[in-house]
Amino acid sequence: MPENTKPENPRKIKSWSEEDRPREKLMMKGRLAVSDAELLSILIRAGTTEMSALDLAKVIMASAGNSIHDLAKLDFKDFLKYKGMGKAKAISIVAALELGRRRSDIQPLKKKKITGPESVYEEMRQYLLDKPTEEFWILLLNRANELLRTVLVSVGGVSGTSVDVKLILKIAVENLASSIILVHNHPSGQLTPSHADKILTLQIRDAGRLLDMPILDHMIFTDAGFYSFKDSGEL
Repeated sequence: MPENTKPENPRKIKSWSEEDRPREKLMMKGRLAVSDAELLSILIRAGTTEMSALDLAKVIMASAGNSIHDLAKLDFKDFLKYKGMGKAKAISIVAALELGRRRSDIQPLKKKKITGPESVYEEMRQYLLDKPTEEFWILLLNRANELLRTVLVSVGGVSGTSVDVKLILKIAVENLASSIILVHNHPSGQLTPSHADKILTLQIRDAGRLLDMPILDHMIFTDAGFYSFKDSGEL
């Protein structure tokens, strides 16, 4: 070994094999493979000359009884008491713990269930009521007919809008939808589908069948009511 070359400090995480480094371990094996102390060390980022970030994280976790719940009770000043913990590191940890607390306080939003044309119409009122131009939307549903997303596909003029069939199916596949409902409005208030509406519906239906993506309905929306291709026996 050259005289001016110092052996790498074995306490430094960079000297460890990649699969043992907390950051790399999380990327390679997933978040469940990483311990609480290892997660904390990722936030700490760098340790001191005496101990690595993971060593420091283990000391902090031990002082909190190795409990994330008790760790979350520590405030900014508590973290500054540990050698190697500066303001930036302390703020990062407090912020991360607060995000976790807020997430646990939030009740997951219940997905809307689409039960028929009436529920589709009620969902689309917020988007299409009083619109002066024609728009084409799709509702993406899961296998339980719960609404995943409502997506605007195109905007046109007062009497029509162009629709790309491939784009509709691409959006559905990317969102892992199990089925689709088509909706477009008629600003004129006319509830009767045009010949072009019928042809487009069949084109999308046939394309969806190739991808096992059923088209459950196509609705024409007006401020005064709706027309359902399914209820009318045209789909």
